[in-house]
Amino acid sequence: MRKLLFIIIYLSFISPAFAGGNKAIENALHEYIKGKDARIGVAVIINGKDTVSVNGNRDFPMMSVVKFPLALTVAHWINTNGMSLNDTVTFSEKAMKEDTYSPMLKKYGKSRNTMTVRELLEWSLVESDNNAADILLHRVGGTSGVTSIMRQMGISDEIVIGASEEDMHRDPYLSYLNRTTPLAMAQLFDRFYHELRNASQSYSEISVMLEQCRTGLDRLAFPLLPTNALIGHKTGTGFPTPEGRISAVNDCGYVNFPNGTRYSIAVFVADSNYDIATTSAIIAEVSKIVLEGLIKQK
Repeated sequence: MRKLLFIIIYLSFISPAFAGGNKAIENALHEYIKGKDARIGVAVIINGKDTVSVNGNRDFPMMSVVKFPLALTVAHWINTNGMSLNDTVTFSEKAMKEDTYSPMLKKYGKSRNTMTVRELLEWSLVESDNNAADILLHRVGGTSGVTSIMRQMGISDEIVIGASEEDMHRDPYLSYLNRTTPLAMAQLFDRFYHELRNASQSYSEISVMLEQCRTGLDRLAFPLLPTNALIGHKTGTGFPTPEGRISAVNDCGYVNFPNGTRYSIAVFVADSNYDIATTSAIIAEVSKIVLEGLIKQK
């Protein structure tokens, strides 16, 4: 309890001009992940310039983290077609798959066949609803359409969307078609926070949705709970493999403190030989190492 109180008080003295501490954080992260029976990648961009990277250039499956770049392409599609988040999307009953993660289906059943773009984005980002994500994906032209929009936006070609939620449900290994490097995803969250979120109403509302994310509170957010930090993030959770491992547990986003200190962070844990709770705790510990590293570098 005393340590948590120390963190809360000390955070107000973190200097926005953080510099030179990235190596110390990198070393601490390397030491922490050494010997872990999982493939772990971490990237952190501090105050838009100082970069921390551990396996940051390696490919990892995104899982539901894919719903973040998908949401950005939806916003771009809206902005370039003279639309708004209030516009409606019509979909068939078949779009509401029963054998997938869908709080939206649980609430409405198959009785609704239209929703606003805002509603679908909220279900996709806040609740990580798979049906909502696929409806949006198909509306912007499927995987080829979303890829075209991402490249128009200047999103790194290291972020690849090659499968829908329906594809991944049919064959879980197709989830590896949705891949990124930790650095590319941390850079995208950094760009979103600094450039895109204030560029239009649709991007701005996406930031609110990320900050309301209800999944994975035992991951990146956990060590930040006793602080005054604002976190916007998107999680991703994979499937059990035949070898008894978990394909992926991820969490990526941005963290902002009232004094101006900020960072984007992407943590991917693939092929984990631990259960979901333990793997999530690895992400929480990475988040804690970054936080404490910033405190030490005031």
